[in-house]
Amino acid sequence: QLQLVESGGGLVQPGGSLRLSCAASGFTLDGYMIGWFRLAPGKEREGVSCIGGSGNYPHYADSVKGRFTVTVDNSENTVYLQMNSLKPEDTAVYYCAARRGYVCRDDIMEYWGKGTLVTVSS
Repeated sequence: QLQLVESGGGLVQPGGSLRLSCAASGFTLDGYMIGWFRLAPGKEREGVSCIGGSGNYPHYADSVKGRFTVTVDNSENTVYLQMNSLKPEDTAVYYCAARRGYVCRDDIMEYWGKGTLVTVSS
């Protein structure tokens, strides 16, 4: 059974850091695009970052560029999102999603995790 499980969310003060994990099971990340998306209260879902399953083609939304870093550990079949210099506006439920191929867009991702909550507040 193909599954994505996010972890690492929590409460952090502005300026702090968190590392989210997206553990994949039932398939290997090679050949997939993995995306991180977030949904904040009252807002539409937003694409945060995407990366190829081999660690290639990382890219970021302008709102997180320079603060977030996405990486892949193929030995653990896990994608990480390192989030630094967090701001209150980063507060959201963060989801990882996967799609075979080279396109990463929330309306066509094939598999989704259940999300992990990140709250940035003093």
